[in-house]
Amino acid sequence: MSTRHILLGLLAAGPSHGYDLKRRHDERFPQARPLAYGQVYTTLQRLVRDGLAEVDGTDADGGPERTHYRATEKGAAELAGWLGEINAPAPFVTNEIFAKVVVATLVAAAGDDADPAAYLREQRTAHMARMRELTALKTAPGSDLATVLSADYALSHLDADLRWMNTTAARLTALTKEITTA
Repeated sequence: MSTRHILLGLLAAGPSHGYDLKRRHDERFPQARPLAYGQVYTTLQRLVRDGLAEVDGTDADGGPERTHYRATEKGAAELAGWLGEINAPAPFVTNEIFAKVVVATLVAAAGDDADPAAYLREQRTAHMARMRELTALKTAPGSDLATVLSADYALSHLDADLRWMNTTAARLTALTKEITTA
């Protein structure tokens, strides 16, 4: 996820200070890792340095002084370009679950203590628990649409992982045979 483009998108609604941008990011992307304040301010400094944002003033509002930022025309053009880019599907699949199954199969084939089937069962249990959490989150009274859509996205990926795990569990004997005869 591009923090610089997310912040430019949030600035498209009008000038904001770092604290507000962090809060809105965390609200709009509920399943994403929350932004650290340091990351927000560092990114804002880079946006200003690159001419994509500029300081729009400061205020104190009875508290600490806050610097307001706004996107520049160059920043709006950068954001429009980013929004128009289509993300190419990844050419290589690098997944830690897949790697652990293959390595556990190798280790088990060498006679060491590893059980890829047990690993897949435990991973499936963890995925199912996360799916229950996300389902509860999205169906909770008052859940906003951003939370529902974010949970749906995560649930779809977890579901794909579960289908892969089931298929792989059914193929472990063949995988073991292939590894031990190679």
